[in-house]
Amino acid sequence: MIKAIVHVDKNWGIGRGNDMMFSLPKDMKFFRETTLHHTVVMGGNTLRSFPGGKPLKNRVNIVLSRGHVCDECIFVRDYEALKRELKTRKTEEIFIIGGGQIYKELLPYCEEVLVTKVDAVGGAEVFFPNLDEDVNFDCVDEGTPVEDNGYTIRFTTYKNRQVKPL
Repeated sequence: MIKAIVHVDKNWGIGRGNDMMFSLPKDMKFFRETTLHHTVVMGGNTLRSFPGGKPLKNRVNIVLSRGHVCDECIFVRDYEALKRELKTRKTEEIFIIGGGQIYKELLPYCEEVLVTKVDAVGGAEVFFPNLDEDVNFDCVDEGTPVEDNGYTIRFTTYKNRQVKPL
């Protein structure tokens, strides 16, 4: 099953300056626990934004990049190669983790999207598609407001009613 996991601000912004806009320990814990021992898919810039540019531990890291990024990752050069790689992993839980272009391209293939909504505006330069305005997605869990480092967040879940096959 392919899922996306993301945190967004009030405007569905996801990042600024190749970094996240908020420091959210509870959201990071949720991300870590949700993706641990699964496959994560990202672009090269997302990988480079991690500490030391190193892949996430205890996960299979698939990176879409035109150049070689690291030896610890499976790296593919284009979306067709990425789709071929994902097809070989049909029985795995796969999480799309960014950046903006990867989310946009792969969203139609995601059965579910886990969205942490931050009740703030972060001055984003990169945005996630607004699922509340997408007729193919239904919010099936709006979450309960939680305080995280001075911000109010909600862990929400969206289901895709028109999942596109790989």
